[in-house]
Amino acid sequence: MRTAEIERNTRETKIKLSLNLDGSGEGGIDTGIGFFNHMLELLKKHALIDLSVKVAGDIDVDYHHTVEDTGLVFGQALNEALGDRKGITRYGFASIPMDEALCETSLDLGGRPFIVMSSPMKHMMVRDFEVKLLEEFFRAVSVESRSNIHLRQIYGDEAHHVCEGFFKSFARALRAAKAVDPLEKGVPSSKGVI
Repeated sequence: MRTAEIERNTRETKIKLSLNLDGSGEGGIDTGIGFFNHMLELLKKHALIDLSVKVAGDIDVDYHHTVEDTGLVFGQALNEALGDRKGITRYGFASIPMDEALCETSLDLGGRPFIVMSSPMKHMMVRDFEVKLLEEFFRAVSVESRSNIHLRQIYGDEAHHVCEGFFKSFARALRAAKAVDPLEKGVPSSKGVI
């Protein structure tokens, strides 16, 4: 079973997260931030992972700690659930249209954390959610999951649609990269380890 359960408690957030990489998109999401909940729902649905997240964060201060710390915990769970990464496809790519927006993700689960996020987004807010926080989420995921993540907005005007494009393309890239490849007999690396 490629699963993980992580709890993280700090003065800023208390997070409980469970992940099943071989799920079907089930699980409850409650971060206290409506728009972020929506993004995580898209992630679990399109990655075909079971994901349950419960966060009590200092959202009276702002959303930064909750979003970043959730990324840290999700990344830790992803790293743990992948284990030694034997037999996985390793790489994933997806280009996702969302109305007028087009976003793409290239993902490598090869053990080297790095993030590039390119977005000329015109609007900085979706309701009370600062969209720049999404970069903090994906950076935290990259570091803790030891993954190389490149996200690019090709075009798009509506911030909500761009954010959905990022999460859906990341989810679909993850779905491909985490897949078990029947032809891969060991670790998908010329080094022999990841």
